[in-house]
Amino acid sequence: MKVLIVGGVAGGASAAARLRRLDEDAEIVLFEKGEYISYANCGLPYYIGGVIKDKSRLIVTSEEKMRGFFDVDVRTLSEVVSIDRAKKEAVVKDHRSGETYREGYDKLILSPGAEPKVPNRQWLTYPGVFTLRTVPDTYRISDYIQERAPGRAVVVGAGFIGVEMAENLKARGLDVTVAEFLDQAVPPFDREMAAILHNHMRENGLRLRFGAGVDGIEPTESGLRVSLTDGTGLDTDMVVISIGVVPESGLAKDAGLELGAGGAILVDDAFATSDPDIYAVGDAIQVKHFVTQAPSVVPLAGPANKQGRAVAEVIAGRSAAPLSVQGSSVVKVFDMTAACTGMNEKQLKAQGVDYHKTYVHPGSHAGYYPGAKPVHMKLLFDKEGRILGAQAAGFEGVEKRIDVIATAQRLGGTVYDLERLELCYAPSYSSAKDPVNMLGMTAANILKGDVKAVHWHDVDALAGEGAQFVHVGTPEEHVMNVIGDAVNIPLAALRDSLEKLDSTKPVYVYCKVGLRGYIAARLLEQHGFDAYNLSGGYTTYNIVKRDRRALSDEGQKENSGQPAGGGPPKPADTAAPQKEVSVDATGLQCPGPILRTAEAMKQLEEGERLVVAATDAGFASDAEVWSERTGNVLESVAQDRGVYTVTLRKGAGAGRGGETAPSAQNDKTMVVFSGDLDRAIASFIIANGAAAMGRSVTMFFTFWGLNILRRAKKVRVKKPFVQRMFGAMMPRGSGKLGLSRMNMAGMGAKMIRRVMKGKNVQSLEGLMKTAMENGVRLVACQMSMDVMGISREELIDGVEVGGVATFLGAAELSDTTLFI
Repeated sequence: MKVLIVGGVAGGASAAARLRRLDEDAEIVLFEKGEYISYANCGLPYYIGGVIKDKSRLIVTSEEKMRGFFDVDVRTLSEVVSIDRAKKEAVVKDHRSGETYREGYDKLILSPGAEPKVPNRQWLTYPGVFTLRTVPDTYRISDYIQERAPGRAVVVGAGFIGVEMAENLKARGLDVTVAEFLDQAVPPFDREMAAILHNHMRENGLRLRFGAGVDGIEPTESGLRVSLTDGTGLDTDMVVISIGVVPESGLAKDAGLELGAGGAILVDDAFATSDPDIYAVGDAIQVKHFVTQAPSVVPLAGPANKQGRAVAEVIAGRSAAPLSVQGSSVVKVFDMTAACTGMNEKQLKAQGVDYHKTYVHPGSHAGYYPGAKPVHMKLLFDKEGRILGAQAAGFEGVEKRIDVIATAQRLGGTVYDLERLELCYAPSYSSAKDPVNMLGMTAANILKGDVKAVHWHDVDALAGEGAQFVHVGTPEEHVMNVIGDAVNIPLAALRDSLEKLDSTKPVYVYCKVGLRGYIAARLLEQHGFDAYNLSGGYTTYNIVKRDRRALSDEGQKENSGQPAGGGPPKPADTAAPQKEVSVDATGLQCPGPILRTAEAMKQLEEGERLVVAATDAGFASDAEVWSERTGNVLESVAQDRGVYTVTLRKGAGAGRGGETAPSAQNDKTMVVFSGDLDRAIASFIIANGAAAMGRSVTMFFTFWGLNILRRAKKVRVKKPFVQRMFGAMMPRGSGKLGLSRMNMAGMGAKMIRRVMKGKNVQSLEGLMKTAMENGVRLVACQMSMDVMGISREELIDGVEVGGVATFLGAAELSDTTLFI
């Protein structure tokens, strides 16, 4: 049997190798019109960026190795220009000699791949205009940069290759603008997930122009001029066109073979074309999508390699199961990774498929182990729990989670399987509840009716209609995470604040990532409220909000002639260099970085700079709000491998300690009547957060709350018998406090302290010390002290003693009073 294979990269090379392993007697001829077979086309941008330094590493399997290992007749620079189906011959042009000859076959495999879309081929004749598909393309781009030293580049198209090219051109020192006709990058992802990457690309200095496709390219005296479909233009030194690919099916079309979607070659489940002796695989064919079985074109290396192996099985006389395609993909975007599988929301809507969705933002591994970073995840599923698609983005652990979901999807798993999967766990790699489990659990909660979800795209319309939003985060979070006229009721206080809510209207609850919102929604539902939780919390909503704000800023700068993108601009400063102080807040969770920032800013003089490094992903946006509220200046935000570096300048008009003087209406008061450890911790976290925002805070301790303020060591004071008994039975100081739930004879309190230490959360004692240093007033209720038998000498230093008038005096100047 003689088999000819047209195309020697992914599908063709795989078919040749597998066929030889199955049939030692077959005559196999592999034609490749280019100079190389089996090259790393997905790695080409990284040679341009200098990540891959050795040219030879781009060749996966050499021509000589294919001949030696598999006895395949490899003919490079040989293009099959036509097929004579009647005679079962291929017409081949040898580009070395220029001669044309015929080669007969028993079976023919077409694996021509896909070619770059170029609206006008004339553009490619201009110096400095390129496409990227082959190894020679890569060398041309790299040599041009080396020889011409261009300073500016425009990448047309923001798909996988376009984004990778933009990153690698930036790595070569070019000023890069990405122009994309669509409203987002990486189209396999939905808009809100792509926004994560948009924000990261801007952080790394890329300029993004969405809704602006290429309309023309012309040479100029200084380089090139790219005209965009939005009526604007870009001056540049080089252009890389990467607006997608189309199936290279011209050979099949000329041979009279049937074509399908987008001009792709039509094949059956055995990869046979409309001619039973001609097969086709790879980027040039129409496939069935795994989720809907709808016709699709999915140009990916993974499916192409598997198809090459499968068609060899068929030609060798074996049966092969149909190979539908999920579209599992992954892309590196500077320090981030983004991956997806299955269908996205846009595709489901277009095909009329009913679906549900959920968002989570768990850590890449256990939070108490250093270096955990958020993994932003989205799951799409139907009413039966069938997995329709998944997307994720983050700094580590992203692709392995999508691989797990892709496997479950391929094997027919549901969201209920995801919540029960037993996955590897050690603190440095994951959490006991893996992010995949969390995604399954939140999806199952929706299907079971445990929670009703509202999503980021519903928020603005609801807020505009005056919907009842409740933020169940802490007051310091609320300052930075406000939606419309949302009321702030911390989760710990919600159960005792139900009378503040209108039970006749739906209640939309939210927190930072959705967990506390879910708990609040469950609580409210069981008290008769119609409650909805914002899936993914404020984080998902704010990701899109930040992206839209940046797009608006870029548009305004483009219209004004200013350079767009590249992060917050530094204000012009012609004064002499000022003192600069660095603060390391890495590993700290909210509100830790903001507290460190506020504390350090107090020590600076006007005009001096503060540089804060933090791994809390929300710190960059938090710092922007904090600087606005405190009268300081945010100069820049940078990110490197998940570490955010924020540069602030102490601004003019800053009040005591670097904060703007708070108005009387912004003071905060708290009545702390609980002596439980967890509630005491919450009280002081809230107090410190408010103090960091420049607010005056008064904490009024009464009844059991007085135990928080007791000295740890026994103080000899004379008391009546009953008061002495009270003192003996109550915990002496913060170190003896128990939990409100699951105390387990003190074991629970010890465990939570251990977890807090592991997660770099300050201990209660540390929080108390910080509060007093930040000027928080600690007032012990005199009446309660008398009743409980506690004397002034038994209280820690720095505590005032007062009565109800003291509390009311502070409360009248406050906009918020919390009872804990």
